[in-house]
Amino acid sequence: MSSTADIAQALSSTLNPDPNVRITAELHLAELLNNPQSALSLSQLISVQDAEMSLRQSASIVLRKYVREHWSPFFSQFRGDAPPVEVKAQIRAAVFQGLSDPNRKIRSLCAHTLSTIANSDWPDEYPDLLTNLIQLLSSGSPASTHGAMEVFTEFVRADLTEDQILPVLRDLLPVLLNILGANEQHSPLTRSRTISVFRQCVEALFMVKGQHPQAVKEASASVLPVWLDAFKLLLNIDPRQDVSGENWDGLAIRLQIFRTLDTIHTSFPRVLAPYLPDYLTAALIHLQALYPTFSQYYLTDNGTVPDSSEGEPIELSKLAAPLIDFVSSVARGTKARAWFEQGNLAALVDVLVKWAQMTKENEEEWATDANLFVSQEDDETQAYSVRVAVFDLLASLLGNGPVATVSALQTAVQTVGAESLQARQAGNPEWWRPLEGVLAALGSQNEPILDSIDDEQDSGRPRPIDIEHLLSDVIPSLLTLSDYPFMQGRCLVFASRYAKLLPLEISGQYLDAAVQVIESPETGIPFKISAVKAIQHFCQGIDDSALKPVVPRIARDLGPFLFQTTEDTLSLVLETLSVVLEVDDSEWLTVDLARDLVLALLEVWTKNIKDPIFLSILTDLFSSIASSSTPGVYQVAVEQSLPKLAAAIGNVNPEESWIASSAIDLVSSLVEGAPESGIGDGFFAAVAPNLFSCLKVAEDRDVLQNGVSLLTLVVRKDVNQLLSWADANGQSGLENVLAVIAKLLRNQDESGGLVIGDLIIHLLRRAGDAVLPVLPGLLEAMLGRLRTAKTATFLQSLIIPFAFLIYNQRDVILDLVEAVQVDGRSGLDILLNAWCENAETFQGFWPTRISNLALCQLVLVQRPSLQALVVKGDIIVKPETRNVIMTRSRTKAVPLEFTSVRFPVKALKLLLHDLQTNGEAATMSAPGDLADVESDDGGSEWGDEEQQNQGFKEDEFAFLSDMIGVRGMSFDNDDVLNASDDEDLKNDPISQIDLRTHLVTFIKECAATNSSGFADLVGQLNVEETAVVQRVVQQS
Repeated sequence: MSSTADIAQALSSTLNPDPNVRITAELHLAELLNNPQSALSLSQLISVQDAEMSLRQSASIVLRKYVREHWSPFFSQFRGDAPPVEVKAQIRAAVFQGLSDPNRKIRSLCAHTLSTIANSDWPDEYPDLLTNLIQLLSSGSPASTHGAMEVFTEFVRADLTEDQILPVLRDLLPVLLNILGANEQHSPLTRSRTISVFRQCVEALFMVKGQHPQAVKEASASVLPVWLDAFKLLLNIDPRQDVSGENWDGLAIRLQIFRTLDTIHTSFPRVLAPYLPDYLTAALIHLQALYPTFSQYYLTDNGTVPDSSEGEPIELSKLAAPLIDFVSSVARGTKARAWFEQGNLAALVDVLVKWAQMTKENEEEWATDANLFVSQEDDETQAYSVRVAVFDLLASLLGNGPVATVSALQTAVQTVGAESLQARQAGNPEWWRPLEGVLAALGSQNEPILDSIDDEQDSGRPRPIDIEHLLSDVIPSLLTLSDYPFMQGRCLVFASRYAKLLPLEISGQYLDAAVQVIESPETGIPFKISAVKAIQHFCQGIDDSALKPVVPRIARDLGPFLFQTTEDTLSLVLETLSVVLEVDDSEWLTVDLARDLVLALLEVWTKNIKDPIFLSILTDLFSSIASSSTPGVYQVAVEQSLPKLAAAIGNVNPEESWIASSAIDLVSSLVEGAPESGIGDGFFAAVAPNLFSCLKVAEDRDVLQNGVSLLTLVVRKDVNQLLSWADANGQSGLENVLAVIAKLLRNQDESGGLVIGDLIIHLLRRAGDAVLPVLPGLLEAMLGRLRTAKTATFLQSLIIPFAFLIYNQRDVILDLVEAVQVDGRSGLDILLNAWCENAETFQGFWPTRISNLALCQLVLVQRPSLQALVVKGDIIVKPETRNVIMTRSRTKAVPLEFTSVRFPVKALKLLLHDLQTNGEAATMSAPGDLADVESDDGGSEWGDEEQQNQGFKEDEFAFLSDMIGVRGMSFDNDDVLNASDDEDLKNDPISQIDLRTHLVTFIKECAATNSSGFADLVGQLNVEETAVVQRVVQQS
């Protein structure tokens, strides 16, 4: 056994600056800790008051590591040698004692260690932990209270089970509330931690709401109002007193209150609703009262934020952001709409644009770090900050009250403009900052503001905001102020966001100014980046006719940036170049410019070959260049890129699979951009040897999927090149493709999904007679794999080719399928059972159509083997599963059972299901009124109009009703096609058929002629399906 002194000596040596001494000591300490008694000595050392603080802290850190590695198999890092039960109890007692240590750091370290122990020991081996912690909280000692609170912060979140939460909270919450109210006895930081623990209790309550609805409802109704009243009292205290002393500790309480209010608003909105006006008023007062402090410490750099009593500063932004987030969450609903309509909106918007200003820290960081500046300005990657929180709140306000909010913004603009002018005339160097902030706020909300302007004009009412005045009378003069690059940049970006309001001539002048900025060697990073961003917006907002003369110049100017930028800045340049190339479909591209761009883009690809975001943009760029109609551009793009890309595809090193995968992607983008005349002589021959060699050995999913997609594109664009090519061994291109298909069919990984089906479909459509000799073998291989396929997309990819073939050559294909035997099952049995089980999950416009059309063909078949084939019918509803959502666990306990029906009956059921859910017959199965079930979740957030339309306003609901049918689209909408439906399939005759009319006609003709015993089939339908048939037959 090692004494405390021995442990202390070993620990002291681990802190020695000499690496040899330190390493030897660490090894010795690890050896000592194999003895549980040494761990006990370690825990006792933590509380030795006369020991050096560094030694005590080190002991606590090492003990926590010991717990993870030696305490219990519960921990993933467990290495054995667990201490005996009695030693564990002694260690727990020593660590618990440390929660009351006079030193805050020791208390925190002990709290972390005890929380770790509790993960494995509570409640079975450590049943009195909660009682002891609550006693510690009630002790009245600030140190003990702090230590216990630190444990609860982790404990409530991680260790309480559903059944433990409610009993624990009944004992814990009153104690926490007493501490929160004892402002003379406990520090603001300790009191703030009670709110943090309370918030975790609220989250825990919400999590068990489904298991214990009545108990949670009673608990929330009794507990939450008490805390909400306490919060209201605390927020009514003037916040300025918390930033006027030697520290800002009091802000921590307000910070935790607003975070907790946001949580309650999400979890128990009905309880919070009566308090919302008071809390919103408090939030507004906080923003107004604390803004002068924000300005002094963050905007003008006239002070240093003081450290808290625990050493870390409490930033004002850490309060403002969650405060604004809470208001934003409330603004998205309707429960506090009256507060916003009672004159508070204008005051709120006025103070928000002040908090949106760029801070001194922002200015310093963004001026030197281009990537950081771009990430802050990008709509999709903005880092969380007060500025971003303001933008989000403005978006919420505009969503619920667009005209009123835009009018309030107009007032704010006028106020800020006048104040900025006065400050500038008075020589205030920070005059530009508020103006930049309000322009940033307006720019961030350009779409809803423009929509509001349009709506008011269309209704014959005046515009709620005068953006044109800013663009014509304010922005131009600010663009010349080279001493304020962020102001210049903001003006350019702002103008580009509202380009649609500008006359073409003025837009052109702004665009020319942006181009001059990126061409000028004197302009700094912020202005240049803003100019690039502005060009991107101008190219999206201005008519192509005005852009065409200048885009070649822009493309040439952006070229050098491809070599000079990285990360976010490079992404911005690439995205801007992509938008530029979309102008007039790149008809303005010259051969020389195309060559330069391709070479530059290949260099970008080489340097960023593993970055999927860059690859996504690069594929769009290559496709845009290749699709230019300028003679010679496609050819030069292929000449410059294909040799390098083909060589990269030949890299079959499995450790570097991303090289081949990305190269295949870029080749595919060239094929996508190829002219209608084909991909060009020699294209496939240049890439095929390395492509097929790669696909034969590749195991990487991305390589295989990208390779199959490339082959599919080649088949679609220029199948003759594939058919006429042969490898060095004399194998044809078609044989190589079939080898790839065979490999993928053997592969147990089904993630390839639809790509295999797409390749097979297009081979059947494009290759024609060339496929006939290998068709029987191909169908047999597909049926063999269909028998074991599991995932929906993979099953669809195997079934849809059969549907296509049956629709075109029904009897021939059925003969081939029926001749196949797989493990004693006929191919027809395998195909039709899989088809019937999965037809309702098929995705895509063309696949669902071809499936329905082929099923119509099969219903008419008189073939005995098909008529007698039995498949799964409807689900058998048992008493124990009626009106119950069948989760996976419930399905395992009570497996689903189905009726058995003949295939023609099931095929008719599937056709009627599509007609019923998508066509006019849908009215036959209206679900009736929904039960009006009262909910604690705040269903009353919807207004009367929204409640009548499932949460949508009437016009929104009507729009969605028109748009959405089964699988996310209306029944026969040719314009809303699945992304996987390529241009060939969109233009296919099958896509032009009026499917509803086709199905209605089919059912009418079958009923009139009793084709295939149609009356008998109808007799086996359920009541709802029979009603659909009757309605269809009765239609004139």
